[in-house]
Amino acid sequence: MRREIFRMERVTCIEQGITQLEDFNLQIYEGEIMGLLLINAYGAQAFLRLLGSNLPLYDGYIYYGGTMINSWRSFGKGYNRISIVQTQSSLAEGLTVSDNVFVIRRGFRQRIIRPALLQRQLEPFLEEIGMEISADMYVEKLTAFERVVVEILRAVILGHRLIVLCEISTIINGAELEKLHEIIRHYASQGISFLYISLHYEEVFQICDRTSLFAHGRIQKVSRKPEMEADARRFYCGEYPQMVQGRLEQIQKVSRERKEILFFDGISCDSLKNLTFGVREGECLVVQSLREGVFQKLVGLLVGEEEVTGGKVRMEGRQVRFRNNKKIAVLRGEPTKTMLFPELNNMDNLCFGLSRRMPRVWSSRKLRDSIRQEYRKELGEEFFSLYPDQLSERQKCRLVYTRILLQRPRVVFCIQPFRGADLPHRMFIWQMLKMLLDKNIAVVILAVNLADSMSLAERLLRVSASGVEEEIDRSAFGMLPPTVPWNYLYQEEGIQNLEEEKDPPWPSAR
Repeated sequence: MRREIFRMERVTCIEQGITQLEDFNLQIYEGEIMGLLLINAYGAQAFLRLLGSNLPLYDGYIYYGGTMINSWRSFGKGYNRISIVQTQSSLAEGLTVSDNVFVIRRGFRQRIIRPALLQRQLEPFLEEIGMEISADMYVEKLTAFERVVVEILRAVILGHRLIVLCEISTIINGAELEKLHEIIRHYASQGISFLYISLHYEEVFQICDRTSLFAHGRIQKVSRKPEMEADARRFYCGEYPQMVQGRLEQIQKVSRERKEILFFDGISCDSLKNLTFGVREGECLVVQSLREGVFQKLVGLLVGEEEVTGGKVRMEGRQVRFRNNKKIAVLRGEPTKTMLFPELNNMDNLCFGLSRRMPRVWSSRKLRDSIRQEYRKELGEEFFSLYPDQLSERQKCRLVYTRILLQRPRVVFCIQPFRGADLPHRMFIWQMLKMLLDKNIAVVILAVNLADSMSLAERLLRVSASGVEEEIDRSAFGMLPPTVPWNYLYQEEGIQNLEEEKDPPWPSAR
């Protein structure tokens, strides 16, 4: 008989008068990899808080290791012996790996710390999972993947029987994700349980024994391996596949002779060398970084924090610069937090995009009235007098994309636009990006993990410190790993293309 590690039974959680979880049931067994697929993220943060600490419940019971740790009658004190690994690191910077694993924990009572001894104690754990991480390395020098592994190791050494991984795939690339799955399976075979929280069913399907579909603060269904994929498509995807299928059909009809409007000619910046690729008019190009440092350098170049030390950037044959270039727009990561000015009303926020093209917008009332008339039906009359803090997340997102549209750039660079978004919000972001593409604006998506980017892409470039390592045309997307979202649609399309003997793919950029 399988031993139960964790159970939530009919849990209802209310915070500040708002129901976050309602009649919530979850059961995890010893050595099981349980998936939690977020159809929408409402209540997800409250769920994580309940896992980490015993907050008051309105109703229900929570058990860990066969012992009741929380209930509506009385709630326990302190933290649970459950490790939660998220995109935001919980490791203490300024300390080494061994310090974080052994020293910063309850029960460590040595007054004299012997670093060499701690490092020797950690080495067998690293060797066991095939990781080469220096025990005396400071955590701020770790990659995102190494940091995740160290947090898992710390949980194992602390004796935690349940490890929660929350949306980890958004910060590590595909090869690292495969290695992480190997580590998870290794520890699961030793009886450690995992709760794998993800936004993509393709990813959950590859690693999990069972999956719970989470929406509106409740578990909608629990699926076992055989029916997992079918249930996910039925309950999870909705009309999203039809939208993506429509995009694929649209791409097939587009002329392959579109002109190249932007070209990176041997761009170098510190550790990034000889980056060369072109972008075509109205094209969606995904640039996947195979190394974390390379991604940071690319982002730094786009936002003006890094200087080009070699090579040239050409726009329609003429050399240009990134900074203050009205034909190039950059959609930063988490744009609703990083690209809006809370002290300015929405009209002024909109005008920031237009001001790069028409500086007189600040002094021309006629021009501002024209903007109001053009977008009144879409945004609403009261929208223009409100401030960003008074908007919903979707309204803020629309504000950002409308501002970019008003700028009328030729190319938009998007930094992980889908990161951390639940399904409804990802669908909305997808529609906003398609709106730009439909205006014949080229969209370049910078990504670590491919996620929903592939549902729009026409080409994929994989980039390392030495430049472009691989270019993959849309016709070959079906050969990507099965964990890549929308892979099945490209596989079906690839089969259809072979049957119809379509034209060969576009030639590579210069």
